[in-house]
Parts: sequence; C-alpha cells; structure tokens
Amino acid sequence: MSPHPPIPTRVVLLCGPSGSGKSLLAARSGLPVLRLDDFYKEGTDPTLPLVRGSADIDWDHPDSWDADAAVTAITDLCRTGRTKVPVYDISLSARTGEDGVDIGRTPLFIAEGIFAAEIVTRCRELGVLADALCLSRGPVKTFRRRFVRDLREGRKSVPFLLRRGWRLMRQERTIIARQTALGAYACDRDEAMGRLASAAGRCPSSSPQTAA
Repeated sequence: MSPHPPIPTRVVLLCGPSGSGKSLLAARSGLPVLRLDDFYKEGTDPTLPLVRGSADIDWDHPDSWDADAAVTAITDLCRTGRTKVPVYDISLSARTGEDGVDIGRTPLFIAEGIFAAEIVTRCRELGVLADALCLSRGPVKTFRRRFVRDLREGRKSVPFLLRRGWRLMRQERTIIARQTALGAYACDRDEAMGRLASAAGRCPSSSPQTAA
C-alpha cells in the first residue's frame, strides 16, 4: 500500500494574459475558485522586479508573486478542502488581512491567475493536477477589457495602466508562448469550458455512485 493517503480533490490551473477573462470563466464554471492573485508580494518587498528601463514594478513578472504559498494553499485544498489565503488589495499593493477558503468535498476546483502556469510542473509532481489551461482572446480585445476593468476597479494610476497595457499588448503572444511551454493548453472560452467538463467527468468522486 502507498504510505500516503489518496488525494480526493484535483485542481485545474487557469492562466492567460491579464484581462483574458480568467475570473469570468472561472465564475461561470460553477466550480470553487482559488484566486492566485491574492499571493502577490507586497509593494515593500525588496525582491520585487522592475520593468526594464523604468521605475515601475513589474507586476507581470513571476518574481512579483509567492509561488510557494500558492502551491501550499492548493495542496491544502486538495487534501483537506480548506486553507488560509491572504486578502490582497491591488490598489494598495498590500495584504490587508487573511481569509479562509473552504471548498468542501468537491472533486475539482479552479486556481486562476496570470502566474498559474508557473506551478504546473509542481502540481503535476504532487499529484494534484487535473488540467492546465491558458485562456486567449487576442491582444486588442484583451487590452480593451483589461484597461476598462483596471480603471473601473481603480487598481493603479491611469498613466501606469496605459504603460502596462501597451507593454502587455505587444508581449501577449510571448506571454502565451511561455505559459504553453510551461504546460498550459492554449484555448478560447468555449474550449476551456469543454475541457473543464471533461476534467470533472474524470474525477472518480464526481460520480453519483458511492462505494458500499
């Protein structure tokens, strides 16, 4: 027998460029969701990377994010259905508290964020990965959606949002190429929903039948 008990729950990692519709897709899926953006480092962290040739913090670089804490939260949810996560305020670039996430006994949940692809290999090695998806809408559509959302939510100053948006629009194809190289499957919204349904169907505990 294996010395480790079976892990009852699996995760679908959902990545894609900022503004590609990850949060909306995750909400429409009906599955529990872990927001990976809550694992950003705080704005005072000395390890934060800068945009080359600029004084702007590069919040789109993986080094601005705490991958270890994200993986710990995912494995906690897979093993126990519960975890603690930071409450992060993007406009302040700071953690403002801590919250509990309880997904119950669901066989599948989504962990979504722009850095989700960075932990595909680790989740696979830990035996918790059901699928990894990279959502893509096209650079221009993504730029518009991201700018309107960030402006509405007051995430950063308008000049910062414009500089970031223009840079990300030019880099979008490179971002997707990196995320697929890390193990995520590039797809649009409809195909992503189909793969989520397939992943749910592969989970043994999602069956209505139970062992006697």
